[in-house]
Amino acid sequence: MKNIPRIFIGNDAAAGMRIAATREMAHYLAHVMRTRDCIVFGGGHEFAGRLSDDGKYIDVGADTGRADPSGDITLYFAPIRRTDDLINMATQMGVARLVPVITDQTVAHHINWDRMRKIATEAAEQSNRCSVPDLAAPVKFSDLDLKGVAFADERAAHGAPTGVDAHGARAVIIGPEGGFSDDEFDALRRGGAVGISLGPTILRAELAAAVAISRMTQ
Repeated sequence: MKNIPRIFIGNDAAAGMRIAATREMAHYLAHVMRTRDCIVFGGGHEFAGRLSDDGKYIDVGADTGRADPSGDITLYFAPIRRTDDLINMATQMGVARLVPVITDQTVAHHINWDRMRKIATEAAEQSNRCSVPDLAAPVKFSDLDLKGVAFADERAAHGAPTGVDAHGARAVIIGPEGGFSDDEFDALRRGGAVGISLGPTILRAELAAAVAISRMTQ
């Protein structure tokens, strides 16, 4: 299947469907990639696909049988100025759910979430996933159930001990550019969250997310 274009067609994708091809899809296949054959996917499955001769439809063929390489990790993240990069990286690394969290020091409040969904879809198409991560509506930090959630503890870069292995955790939370507030660190401790070190340097939030996900899945 190498080098065959991949197109997300929705979570209800199934063999035998005929779906309307958007102008963007038809142009991409016929004029950019110069092919009518493609892979279509959604809901954890992928299928052989073909653009109709008139360019109006994509016919969904047989399930390829390939397992979805995505994982089952939830990423809680404070919106940042480069939220698009964070979502791109997290999607490529296989997260299942993306949940924006408004923290005390969150400064990026005007995110175009429709654009972020498009970025997640494009990253899923590029990264050989069979699914696109769910992108939830923003929630307040105070509303989270923190028990067992791993969090990127930037204090470890200043010598604070963590001593905790996050392998096997199913959710991780990343703070904003300014990090978590003291009250939030207290809440993480009281709520049973698991602090993990991301190394001896302070990372940008989007890179911290990628490193934390990697630590959880290694």
